[in-house]
Amino acid sequence: MKIISWNVNSVRARITNILEYIKDTLPDILFLQEIKTKEESFPYEDFKNVGYESHVFGQKSYNGVAIISKVKIENLKKDFIKDDLNQARIISGEILLKKKKINLINIYAPNGNPINTDKYEYKKNWLKKFITRIKKELGKNSNILIAGDFNIIPEEIDVYDFKRYENDALGKLEIRKKFREILNLGFNDIYRLKNKNKQEYTFWDYFAGSWQKNYGMRIDHFILSNNLLENVTSININKKPRSKTKPSDHTPIELEIN
Repeated sequence: MKIISWNVNSVRARITNILEYIKDTLPDILFLQEIKTKEESFPYEDFKNVGYESHVFGQKSYNGVAIISKVKIENLKKDFIKDDLNQARIISGEILLKKKKINLINIYAPNGNPINTDKYEYKKNWLKKFITRIKKELGKNSNILIAGDFNIIPEEIDVYDFKRYENDALGKLEIRKKFREILNLGFNDIYRLKNKNKQEYTFWDYFAGSWQKNYGMRIDHFILSNNLLENVTSININKKPRSKTKPSDHTPIELEIN
């Protein structure tokens, strides 16, 4: 089974690229973040025409997450945490894989910049609530897959120039500690597990030629509970969509499990 996560930075603006990508890669499940549309204006028919059902938690102009799937998704939820700003940032559901019921959680975590503002406090509180809820979920089901745009640079190797981000909301130590706190609950960062010393990125800003200079960062992740490690076949960052015309500033990360 191929599960892919991609911050598309507006699903309607990128629909041509997304449909081309689906045709090329044939995912079973596609997690989308930052869809930037209300549910009623989501392009359901475009995905239906290529064989996918869309489950959407939308918001006008900002945020928003969706699960596009060929397989049956059950127990869909849009209220994973109580969001202080009522933003559309998490959608979850369940699938069955070899008799394992897997809890799928698609997230778009707050950016938090600039620091020393309400935006940063919101990010810290959001992550705190998310971790509290994950602890509860583990008590119900130890098979959990979390994917999406975490807006966290886990380690120095995960950004082209770490010094520039030490006091940024993506790289501050207390934020990176939140990422580590999730892992310590019994999860693994699958990309880093499979690529100990590889320096690859999932995001390149639109400004200052970041893509051309490879000034990127790895902020999109697959975090799997230890129970699911035996099911992991491969993980890959696919840079090709970032090179397209009118691309998202993120590129897909692709997980295969069986």
